[in-house]
Amino acid sequence: MCTTESDFEKSKILSCVESGEWRKAYPRKTYAAALSAASILCVVLLSAGSIQAAPVVDAPNDYQTLIRLFEEWRAFERPSMKGYLPDYSADAMAEKVKALPEWQRRLAGIDPESWPIEQQSDYKLVQAEMNGFSFNLRVLRPWARDPAFYVSIWPNRTDVPSREAPVSYPEIQLYSYRFPLSAESQSDLTAKIKLIPAFLTEARENLKESNARDLWIYGAQELRNQASALKSLEEGTLTVRTLEGRQHADLTGASEELRTAVSNAYQATVAFIAWLEQMGPSKTGPSGVGKENYTWYQQNVHFIPLDWDGEVLLLRRELERAHAALRLEEQSNRKLPPLEPAPNAAAFDNLAHERLDKFVNFLVKQQIISDKPYIRGALAQQLGHFVPEDKRVFFTRISLREPMLLLSHDYHWIDLARMRDEPNPSPIRRTASLSNIWDGRAEGFATAFEELLMHAGLYDDNPRAKELVWIMLANRAARGLASLYVQSNQFTLEQAEHFQGEWTPRGWANANDELTAFEQLLYLRQPGYGTSYITGKVQFDRLLTEYAHEQDLEGKPFVLRDCLDRFNSEGMIPIKLMEAEMVPARAREP
Repeated sequence: MCTTESDFEKSKILSCVESGEWRKAYPRKTYAAALSAASILCVVLLSAGSIQAAPVVDAPNDYQTLIRLFEEWRAFERPSMKGYLPDYSADAMAEKVKALPEWQRRLAGIDPESWPIEQQSDYKLVQAEMNGFSFNLRVLRPWARDPAFYVSIWPNRTDVPSREAPVSYPEIQLYSYRFPLSAESQSDLTAKIKLIPAFLTEARENLKESNARDLWIYGAQELRNQASALKSLEEGTLTVRTLEGRQHADLTGASEELRTAVSNAYQATVAFIAWLEQMGPSKTGPSGVGKENYTWYQQNVHFIPLDWDGEVLLLRRELERAHAALRLEEQSNRKLPPLEPAPNAAAFDNLAHERLDKFVNFLVKQQIISDKPYIRGALAQQLGHFVPEDKRVFFTRISLREPMLLLSHDYHWIDLARMRDEPNPSPIRRTASLSNIWDGRAEGFATAFEELLMHAGLYDDNPRAKELVWIMLANRAARGLASLYVQSNQFTLEQAEHFQGEWTPRGWANANDELTAFEQLLYLRQPGYGTSYITGKVQFDRLLTEYAHEQDLEGKPFVLRDCLDRFNSEGMIPIKLMEAEMVPARAREP
């Protein structure tokens, strides 16, 4: 069914692709390539009046039916709009609740059993997105419970495929604009920003029944960040971060209308923060989703085959392993001098660039991954900077001692560059999955990569740096374990902060700093994100084991680069789905 004029045009193009002649003409082309060529041909023929658009006939076992459904589904999942103003009212979301079963019925009417395994995985991704939206409508309900949901301004590109945690639509991505703004960009940005006051007025109505104390108390900080960004933009002091690097953002040459819109948005945000602070103390209810809901969400949306208790057991084990390994590494290094942080900005800048060269050379020369033209550039644009002692948080304490630890986790930026330069042939994998379904692949692999490179020899000439690998892992396990107790409503966020601080070695995660509070709020707002660093890592370990076992069965040598090249080509999908695509059933663990 075509719901808009745009959808109708797409259906005409797709009908060209699905004709028998197109299948003969493109026997080895991807669907994406065929669609591109077909689009051109259809436009030419239609404009010449040579053909009539053929009706699209649903074929329940046809992959292209899934693609059409996916595109229509993504349009449905977005809120109803009044211009740039989204409608998250109780009535509007009740309409989504009524309509969702029909979307699920349509998906269930497609039988992918005979499809190639990659297409079956795409089907499961769409199914998981619908499950995620169902969970949002039934349980999470961020538009009705979570004040941070009403942040609209985003000055920085996140380092993962899409914004972490539920976000309102549309995101006002300041980093996507080029400054100084063109007339067209000014018009677009003005239209979006000028509606922030109305959106925050709507938020007060939508949130009036919310009693989730921690979401209110901690969520106000996210709105303070929005106010700060708007004020900096107005004053000409804002820096935004993109995949290509950082740029200065200001209102040079901007119209009076845009300047007024920014000022009004700032004032509305400040007033909304004051309202949150006024109402916050009266909120007394829990904010976590509970064990049963958490388990359902992880199993049916994020492809994690564990329940809440199983994740607790896993994260405890990783916390214990990291602490034990750290103590043994310290014992081994006891006669070496301690690894001190860079003493000043010049020293750190020199260290960071030296380590960047060493890191990229190691990846390529040691055959970790294949060389790509975008690897060094993706990492070089994200190098950190020197931070004075009194302003340091966990990650700056690490990077000032050895930048390659964060470069390892910054595989995120390589992933994003790959998505930009080598888009996946699957339309479903080409864009980020909803509900942060990619979290285990993004965060879990980045965490696994830290330990993988240590074992591959990256720090053989600097043994003290190995201690930092275990400290990083202990921190991820501690904060993930705390997030599980928050979701089960056994911890408040304040208790989670103290747990994370206590169980991070050397006291490097302060329970009272902004980073720890930000992390725990994020993991509360997005169930499973805090544990994904460990659950995804363990899934990658399993995948690596099974892939190597298959090579053994075939009588072939295990080549890490071949394994990771195949892994990268799968796209940003759950590792559980990759397992079915990369490893034959005979080589998988029972």
